[in-house]
Amino acid sequence: MSRAAKLFWLGSLYLVQGLPFGVQARLPEVLRSAGMDLASIGFLGLLASPWLLKVLWAPAVDATGPGRLGRRRRWILPLQASIAAVCVVAAFAPPETHLGLLLGLVFLMNLLTATLDVAVDGLAVDLLEPSELGAGNAAQVVGFKVGGLLGGGLLAWFAEVYGWAFLFVSVAGLVLVGFAITLAFREPARAPAKDEDPPRKVLLALLRRTFATRGGVLVLAIVATYKLGEKIADSLWGPFLIDAGWTVGELGLLRGTRGMGASILGSLVGGALAGRLPRRSALRAAGTLRLVPLGLQLVVTAGAAAEERMVVLATLAEAFGGGVLTTVLFAFMMGRADKRAGATSFTLYAAVEVLGKFPAGPVAGLVATGFGYAPAFALALGLSALWLVLPARLPPAPVQRSARSEHAAEEGA
Repeated sequence: MSRAAKLFWLGSLYLVQGLPFGVQARLPEVLRSAGMDLASIGFLGLLASPWLLKVLWAPAVDATGPGRLGRRRRWILPLQASIAAVCVVAAFAPPETHLGLLLGLVFLMNLLTATLDVAVDGLAVDLLEPSELGAGNAAQVVGFKVGGLLGGGLLAWFAEVYGWAFLFVSVAGLVLVGFAITLAFREPARAPAKDEDPPRKVLLALLRRTFATRGGVLVLAIVATYKLGEKIADSLWGPFLIDAGWTVGELGLLRGTRGMGASILGSLVGGALAGRLPRRSALRAAGTLRLVPLGLQLVVTAGAAAEERMVVLATLAEAFGGGVLTTVLFAFMMGRADKRAGATSFTLYAAVEVLGKFPAGPVAGLVATGFGYAPAFALALGLSALWLVLPARLPPAPVQRSARSEHAAEEGA
């Protein structure tokens, strides 16, 4: 399979995963416009718990034998079809009349998409040569964000005119396009591994090695807390703008379309930053940059500069800064991944990353309810500034650098 074909296929797979994510990113704004209180909105993040828990079943997905459809396609195809089916059902469950059903469908969507992510990450490991990893990572990030742009931006904007059903039926149709693309490709043949350990043993051994590695606990702390402050701000920014008079459609265009474009640009900058600087320096630079949009949002929510131009600037700066830091952090995670555990090792770091975000929504909702928006954004800025202490404590010669060198030496041997 050619390099271009690999990147196209992987990009389409990650785009499918980004579609439901983009729709869910607009859910707080939809529910706030329907009158839901901030404290309840803060707990919506619990619907994404499968992204945290997927590490428990990742070894089982990773260990599946080849089969007639292929090792990864036997998971990917049924999961894509199931996501499309859930979206069709969600089209008939608007929040005004079927809120409980809708939230259950969102949880199911996350469960299916999180499992799909494990299979697709494993496919990327199988498909990509060492020289293709950089381009493959770009296809992953950009594909996912383009999916988010379509689902949470353009389609959400059109849905304000054509209705709730239009949004989810359109997402289902795009997922089925991805299904057709996957049908057209064939993954490379892979001989079944001999004497594979059971999934539980693989996961426990990986955890032991992670905690025993020099700096392993510090790395987990960096991954778990890097988004905590930013997530507090992000979960409140949409509801704040709804309260300020913006419509869901306007926010879909601003945050979901223009914002996602800024985020993609930030990801490209983050990729270049991660490739040119040592991981510690890249993390500190991206973390420092992230403080700028948080400061702008604090100024807006405090009422010092709430005009439209400032709102747009703060929104795009938040998306750009978040894209830079996320890409740098994921490159850091990839460099630290245990090569002996395949996709499961990266999934462990990804689960820790999701776990660190979970307190943000409830904390944001409670602080904003009790003290107002501005104190909540001040807390977000303060936590993000404190996080910079963690990467500063990393050793000058990170473990992941030597791991990459050893891996390169093994490939060259």
